[in-house]
Amino acid sequence: MIRIQLVDDEPNVLNSLRRLLRRQDWQVDAFSDVEEALEALLQHEYAVILSDYKMPMADGVTYLKFAKQKQPGAIRLVLSGHGDSESMVKAINQAEVFRYLTKPWDDHEVVAAISSAVELYSLQKENQRLRKENDAQRAMIKAREEELLRLEADNPGITRVRRDADGSVLLDDDAGSSD
Repeated sequence: MIRIQLVDDEPNVLNSLRRLLRRQDWQVDAFSDVEEALEALLQHEYAVILSDYKMPMADGVTYLKFAKQKQPGAIRLVLSGHGDSESMVKAINQAEVFRYLTKPWDDHEVVAAISSAVELYSLQKENQRLRKENDAQRAMIKAREEELLRLEADNPGITRVRRDADGSVLLDDDAGSSD
């Protein structure tokens, strides 16, 4: 199941976001305490982490930088009532934030941004799975090639097969035929 982490020091904001995301098929964990949110990063894998920009114990960029170290695959978003360009640039450059959302927010925009982040996360996970599968197949092919080379070295000609026009294997009939 897709897991979303929300971090904001305002419980009302967290409740509103939870209500907004309730219709989605996601596990939503909301934290008003940064320390608890940090603990959760060590216990759960999150697809998306949405953090407030300004909080009393830590700013959102600092939190998201730490989250990036602990869960580099999670897609990070910032939610802020302070939409100055300097804070946006800081968030994007330092924490590699996927989206910067403003307070007050448009419900559709928040759901669309988180949905896009979930889709990106899912695509990255699938890409990793396919890459591992591809690497395993390459290793298997390499092992088979090495075995064929070894067999050919031990028994020259053993790996060469003659076929007729329809693809049937032709056997040498030299030993038993008398021409």
